Amino acid sequence: MYAVVESGGKQYRVEKGMSLLVDRLPDDEGAKVTLRPVAFSDKEMVVGKDLEKVKVEAKVAGHERGPKVRVFKYRKKQGYRKRQGHRSELTRLEVTDLKMLSRKPAGAAAKKEGSKDGS
Repeated sequence: MYAVVESGGKQYRVEKGMSLLVDRLPDDEGAKVTLRPVAFSDKEMVVGKDLEKVKVEAKVAGHERGPKVRVFKYRKKQGYRKRQGHRSELTRLEVTDLKMLSRKPAGAAAKKEGSKDGS
């Protein structure tokens, strides 16, 4: 059983108990985070409206910094040299829960009903 989730504009394939690095999240260490599923596969692939029933939860294991990336610009015979670099701010997540609910969550159902009545 696995799911494809989206975080920070990137998609990741996750399984229960898996650890992954994503772009920095504002949550503190130990906080629970709900990830937005894009696809889910148990025995068959689930996409589209049925994804409202999929629940993917993760725990923030810690905040880290990625490896240093060095950027060097150079133009021959011009005397032009420019050096830059950066380290990405990352968050390590541990996937704690990955399941398909039998029905839509109450919050999603209430949101749907409210949007139908409002003009």
